[in-house]
Amino acid sequence: MDAIVLAGGLGTRLRPLVSDVPKPMAPVKGRPFLEILLEYWIGQGVRRFVLSVGYLADRITRHFGTHWCGAEIDYAVEQQALGTGGGLLLAVAKARTKDILVMNGDTYFAVPLEELKAFHEQRKADWTLALFRSSESKRYQGIGLEADGRVSVLAGDLANGGIYMMNASKLEGLPWKPGGRFSLESDLMPYSLRSGWGVFGREFDRPFVDIGVPDDYQSAGAIIQ
Repeated sequence: MDAIVLAGGLGTRLRPLVSDVPKPMAPVKGRPFLEILLEYWIGQGVRRFVLSVGYLADRITRHFGTHWCGAEIDYAVEQQALGTGGGLLLAVAKARTKDILVMNGDTYFAVPLEELKAFHEQRKADWTLALFRSSESKRYQGIGLEADGRVSVLAGDLANGGIYMMNASKLEGLPWKPGGRFSLESDLMPYSLRSGWGVFGREFDRPFVDIGVPDDYQSAGAIIQ
């Protein structure tokens, strides 16, 4: 299964602490965060990544090259900021597998890949979200589930953890075209629900950290084992 990493953001909230590298390359435990992220998923069995990059992209492409720790690395380079949805649509053109793993490049969520994959396949889902429980509804996209795990509403105490399994073919024929700017969370997710996609979610009680804000970035080293 190919994995797409959305790593093209500007990281403006983190600039007071990290200004000379793109956000996914911010140092955690003395290493670029993106190294830690890729190595976790390589340990889960992923062997090919497409990195969607934009801001200071050369800092990422030069560091990782075409292979990292036994995994193949490819790139989709944004010539202008496209948002999470635009970055995904640019990268999916380079994916080679029917189902793809999608993740934010500034989020570490220790989801067991085989459990996520089994749930995705059992539900015959078009899109499966890895969720965690949070009281910070204003910060994270809230998610409400039906009894079988189908996403019923974009609100609730379950939070979007930024890890997704998707059927790549569902990204064909969208109202947004490659090179266009849109948001995966604010645009694509409501669209998928309106369009009747099989969108499911599963809660995981696993370590989670979003390095996009200074407070959480500074605590990341204590959370990531």
